[in-house]
Amino acid sequence: MRQFLSKQVQQLRPSGIRRFFDIAATMQDVITLGIGEPDFATPAHIAQKGADAILQGQTAYTSNSGTIELRHAIASQLLNRYGVSYDAGTEILVTVGVSEALWLALKAICDPGDEVLVIEPCFVANPAAVEMAGGVAVMVPTRVENGFQVTGADLEARITPRTKAILMSYPNNPTGAVLTPERMAEIAAVAERHDLVVISDEIYERLVYDVEHVNFASLRGMRERTILLSGMSKSYAMTGWRIGYAAAPAPVMEAMRKLHQYLIMSAPTMGQAAAVQAIVHGEPDVEHMRQSYDARRRLIVDGFNRLGLTCFEPKGAFYAFPSIAATGMDDETFCEQLLIEERVAVIPGSAFGASGRGFIRASYTAAYEDIERALERIERFLVKRGLVKPLALAGA
Repeated sequence: MRQFLSKQVQQLRPSGIRRFFDIAATMQDVITLGIGEPDFATPAHIAQKGADAILQGQTAYTSNSGTIELRHAIASQLLNRYGVSYDAGTEILVTVGVSEALWLALKAICDPGDEVLVIEPCFVANPAAVEMAGGVAVMVPTRVENGFQVTGADLEARITPRTKAILMSYPNNPTGAVLTPERMAEIAAVAERHDLVVISDEIYERLVYDVEHVNFASLRGMRERTILLSGMSKSYAMTGWRIGYAAAPAPVMEAMRKLHQYLIMSAPTMGQAAAVQAIVHGEPDVEHMRQSYDARRRLIVDGFNRLGLTCFEPKGAFYAFPSIAATGMDDETFCEQLLIEERVAVIPGSAFGASGRGFIRASYTAAYEDIERALERIERFLVKRGLVKPLALAGA
């Protein structure tokens, strides 16, 4: 028989995250700092709205674009929080998570061979999504010395006549970096100068610390060339509800909606009902979770630094991204041996792009006490190799 698998799928790189989850799943007593998912349950009043929708028979398809109630809620939130206005009828699309929204955005704008500048380190799906949409992912590395923020010069150096778009995710997974207004202005200037689309994934927008999040579409001249992506998963602890959204100018949204109606039909109906409740009444829950993550952020960053694993200070999302250069180990080896020897699961930075090499991603969505225990195990791992003295975490 002939080979039936497509070349495109065969050439896709397997996720660098999945291998470590698969290993951890075969082991007992593993403290997982690997998964990017809130440890909070969906707040009860939000979950109740979803349950009520089911019990009240709201189980049919919605409009392809999503319920008008949810689209109005999203539009109101974007206007009130960031001052950027979208028409709920023609410029907002409810999707099955941001993952679907990202693919729709890329497929709507990419012809075969179009290049998309992908800022890394980045979520593992970003370059794969470009390739699945028929584009060419051109990786743009960032550096810890620049706070993992892309510069205008970084982008300019990789622009060619085939460049179509910039894909960026800030607050960033895996680094926790947040763009300064100066860097955002540089990106906007490059996009305008070269007539590029900007796909801005802002799923972690509400989880920022000591800074304010600036919506990229709110910058002067950027609304008409930005495809904004966000959703309920991270801020409202609603990952399994699978509700994301895209906001974009009507002509772009029309193309995305066309793809969405053939691919999905509509996002989960009960999830949309819960999402309205989250946006309208969930603000106290968001702040409670943000403050809890902030306490864990300080714990894990301080812990890594005291162990000699110099840690970039994350200003958003819920990930720490320490360097393991002091160990003399590569990040893949470090993560594998730490998991096997001490039952702590973290992810090698290289899984998120070449510029993540030499770092590890540790999620601080685990309970505070579990993070303390994980740091103790990491200390033991380093002590056995003579890299730190015992009781480093106690300040001895």
